[in-house]
Amino acid sequence: MKTFHSYSEVLSCIGQEVAVSDWITITQAQVQLFADATGDQQWIHTDPERAAKGPFGAPIAHGFLTLSLLPQLFARSFAIEGSRMGVNYGLNRVRFTSPVPVGSRLRARMTLQAAERVEPDGLQMTWLVTVEREGSDKPVCVAESLARNYGAAA
Repeated sequence: MKTFHSYSEVLSCIGQEVAVSDWITITQAQVQLFADATGDQQWIHTDPERAAKGPFGAPIAHGFLTLSLLPQLFARSFAIEGSRMGVNYGLNRVRFTSPVPVGSRLRARMTLQAAERVEPDGLQMTWLVTVEREGSDKPVCVAESLARNYGAAA
């Protein structure tokens, strides 16, 4: 877990890989909860028996489930000391480059592409996030994520 002590420390890391998250495991229960919340009940996600005979050989996580893990992966990777809050500001580009079979372990590599101050006490950061699946040489998701942080020291 990386801890930044100021926005100046964050700004000094532009262009660098800043953090790699811990591994998290994708479960069938998690996939089902996501399907229930979004209404996406496609069998490749929710029917393990049928999915085992399908194109991926197992049920897979929704791409948007993988994307929805970004806040958790960020929280497990770095913190900005003195921050009173952070918000997701948006995404510039997202690609789901490989399936995520249930039972997979995922982690994220975070490279700070850009950062700029937002008055009165904020910082907007553009992160290249590469989500990896353990045992695979191909990422499962690559996203450019924009985040804003408020309240930390200059």
